[in-house]
Amino acid sequence: QVQLVESGGGLVQAGASLRLSCATSGRTVSSYAMAWFRQAPGEEREFVAAATWNDYNTYYTASVKGRFTISSDSAKNAVYLQMNSLKPEDTAVYYCAASHTYYTDHNYYTENEGYDVWGQGTQVTVSS
Repeated sequence: QVQLVESGGGLVQAGASLRLSCATSGRTVSSYAMAWFRQAPGEEREFVAAATWNDYNTYYTASVKGRFTISSDSAKNAVYLQMNSLKPEDTAVYYCAASHTYYTDHNYYTENEGYDVWGQGTQVTVSS
């Protein structure tokens, strides 16, 4: 069974940077895409960024474009989220997710329902 383990969260001031990591463990099955989602208190879990492996397209929600970058290390089966110029509204639990379904419409990779394996989450808190 594939497991995802996030790390790298923490408490930072506005304007700082953090790098989240997501490591894959267990029985490794090639995924078609991996993504980061986040959930703030009292809010729905929302899409942040995704990367598809066959064509390496990347997708970002509008609020993080230009500040966040998703990347991967195939040798380590890991995916990362570099977060720069953090804002208090970025405060949330960040989840890593993997999709083992190929969607011709890549919009599905920006939806919660597009992913079948999830990590436990890592807290990111940005103070003003």
